[in-house]
Amino acid sequence: MLCGTGAARAQTAAEGLRPAQLGIVINEDDPHSVEVGEFYRQSRQVPEQNVVRVRIPNHPRKLDAEQFNQLRDQINAKLGPQVEAVLMVWTAPYAVECNAITAAYTLGLDVGMCSQPCGPGKPSKYFNAAISRPYTQLGMRLSMLLPTESVEQAKALISRGMAGGFAMPTATAFYLTTSETARNSRASLFPPAGVVASRKLTIKRLSADSIENEKNIMVYQTGMARVDKLDTLQFLPGALADSLTSFGGDLLGSSQMSSLRWLEAGATASYGTVSEPCNYWQKFPHPVVLLRHYLAGATAIEAYWRSVAWPAQGVFIGEPLAAPYRQH
Repeated sequence: MLCGTGAARAQTAAEGLRPAQLGIVINEDDPHSVEVGEFYRQSRQVPEQNVVRVRIPNHPRKLDAEQFNQLRDQINAKLGPQVEAVLMVWTAPYAVECNAITAAYTLGLDVGMCSQPCGPGKPSKYFNAAISRPYTQLGMRLSMLLPTESVEQAKALISRGMAGGFAMPTATAFYLTTSETARNSRASLFPPAGVVASRKLTIKRLSADSIENEKNIMVYQTGMARVDKLDTLQFLPGALADSLTSFGGDLLGSSQMSSLRWLEAGATASYGTVSEPCNYWQKFPHPVVLLRHYLAGATAIEAYWRSVAWPAQGVFIGEPLAAPYRQH
């Protein structure tokens, strides 16, 4: 059953992450981070005591282990036990050694992965878990980046996240098996085509390299180094979208399509890897797990984190509290 058990569904919907449980990390050396971070805090009414201000000069894309450890300790020292998740308000840094910064923060830095980035990752205890308080129960503070390259786009992203959830939309989830065979390693995990009537969601599985001129998109998952025709699409508030490719998490890189393009196209959250992961499906969002938890009322940060079995190399980006299927 796609939505899972009634008990898990009720727990997720009733106890999903709330603004008072979110910490916000602002980089005071980045004026965009300062402006967007305060806009987010006010928009979501996150308590001022949950805000941590740090200094990261020069917008580095990657931190070394020592720099990251200092940053992590500074963040954790200022957060109270009520904070279950953290939003880092900046685009860069997004990597720590070969790890993504969100994974390094939430799970701890896995330096061993850097000698074998194409090897298996360490399993996440939060994968597919019906746990409402990851820090209290597992000692894991979930984390996500809110990109700030454009203040206008960042504020629009926040507004989309907040708009999702006021009324359940009629929506479509697209799952594409593409011509790039190596990037289809999770295609067998796509949910079956059909309709989830209780959520007004139509699931479509296609053999295609892209979709065009589609509206009311809530989920778009594919496997392409570059995804075409994004400018023709209309995503719904709260939409999730990602591609199984090696360097989507290299947010400011150019070798493949950055995951930022999904947010610019109108999605509300996404995911990508910052170093060569090879095509283990476990290093990318599991389609059924992601959809099941999201439809059950989880926030974007909870659903995305629950969907990745080995997340060390993957960076989660977007508006963490978006929850279009939460029952208010």
